[in-house]
Amino acid sequence: MLTIEQLTKRYSTGDLALDSVDLQVTKGQVIALIGPSGAGKSTLIRCVNRLVEPTHGRIWLNNEQITGLRSRSLRRMRCRIGMIFQEYALVERLTVMENVLSGRLGYIGFWRSFFRRFPETDIERAFDLLERVGIEDMVDKRADALSGGQRQRVGIARALIQNPEILLIDEPTASLDPKTSRQIMQLIVDLCRESGLAAIINIHDVQLAMMFVERVIGLRQGRVVYDGSPAQLNAARLTEIYGEADWTGTAREEQDEQRDLPTSAEVIVPLIELPETGVGRQRVVGS
Repeated sequence: MLTIEQLTKRYSTGDLALDSVDLQVTKGQVIALIGPSGAGKSTLIRCVNRLVEPTHGRIWLNNEQITGLRSRSLRRMRCRIGMIFQEYALVERLTVMENVLSGRLGYIGFWRSFFRRFPETDIERAFDLLERVGIEDMVDKRADALSGGQRQRVGIARALIQNPEILLIDEPTASLDPKTSRQIMQLIVDLCRESGLAAIINIHDVQLAMMFVERVIGLRQGRVVYDGSPAQLNAARLTEIYGEADWTGTAREEQDEQRDLPTSAEVIVPLIELPETGVGRQRVVGS
């Protein structure tokens, strides 16, 4: 469980980004953070993993206080928190496999990480995750050759290979077309359900949030002004969060597009060099 108590963040400019936020996220729960630009959504999730230092308040992950950690203890805690970034944060010149395996850097020693020599179990797990997110045929492709949706899938696999206890997801669909956005949201929700993994998703697309998550948190000027189910997020509630607007047609919908992921077709993963063994490997998946 993630517990946030009286979380406050005031920047050096004097701007108050978060104002005494209280929040609990239970195991396996996927929630969406919505609200206008500047409401504090990105600040909140970045305070959880201490990429932004809170001004006041406390945060716990499964009874360990994150806000009290320093140096090595904080690095260990960050291994337990998967982060998926809006701009993907991939290393462009590295391959898909290398970017995914970078999620294990916090678990291996310095020299192994320096030479990117990963244990066989990590490599096997990376193959499995790439298969699960639907890009197993892109193992040796450079990150700068991928589309936005493919990059986001790499980011998801990289976060999951950490074996996190919670996912923090910053605008996962901001640069994607509508169809790909739905596929990515469905993939995130499915993966969390399969693993019993909690997730906080910062998202601007209200309708998309209402379609896929079980709980919505509305922020305005750094304060929680709504915490409830998507079904109760009516025009009056949306006005409270965003201000006056025409909210006609913004309502919960059933998903009408399925994930475009391979199912039974046989896929041959390209040959890649494995740093641990120094030998090539080819893997066949599917039936």
